[in-house]
Amino acid sequence: MNVHVLVPAAGRGSRIGGDTRKQYLELGGQPVLVQTLLRLAAQPQITAIHLIVPESDVAFCQTELVDRHHLEKIGGVITGGDERQDSVRKGLEACGAESHDVILVHDGVRPFFPQEQIDPLVQLAAVEGAALLAIPVQDTIKEVFDGRVRSTLDRRLLWQVQTPQAFRCEWLSEAHQRAYAKGYPGTDDASLIEWCGWPVAVLPGHPHNLKITTPADLALARALLATGEVSLT
Repeated sequence: MNVHVLVPAAGRGSRIGGDTRKQYLELGGQPVLVQTLLRLAAQPQITAIHLIVPESDVAFCQTELVDRHHLEKIGGVITGGDERQDSVRKGLEACGAESHDVILVHDGVRPFFPQEQIDPLVQLAAVEGAALLAIPVQDTIKEVFDGRVRSTLDRRLLWQVQTPQAFRCEWLSEAHQRAYAKGYPGTDDASLIEWCGWPVAVLPGHPHNLKITTPADLALARALLATGEVSLT
């Protein structure tokens, strides 16, 4: 069984502001995306990493990120699609994984993923078919419609989902093919598995596994590094 990682990083990153895509902003002396790729490449379970970026960024990512940082586990830099779901589907088609392999899908702007959970996540997905990292919701969550509270949800049942998410390749490929054929837009890859009626197992994630999508996220990530609460090694 091989373990392939798809890293969709084709988003415009409009919420971060400025002219630089969020994945190329500096964190700890390197672009955020490079930090994520370096930590993934250090995982012995991972066979190959496939980076999915906008067509205009393919050459830049190959020379300035992959080659410059000697990321030998990068199996290819793949042109993404208009939406994240399109990018993952294109990555699946291009990565060369076998049906029995495990696919990890990880956000390129989550550099602080819990390394100790990679192997349990892979093993769980190999057995169950699909697995993800998540943490319990701490705040009260309300359903709001038209500016008014409709209901208060039971937070004991609510979990905040993170990446990596892990899947047997045959499950993820079929789920994406079905969703593409029906025009179904999932909110993440696991939601496509759920839509197909298949179970998704959950492993505890970590609160520091933040997704850097806003200036506040980037400031928090830099503060966590500065105080030593997280490490990129």
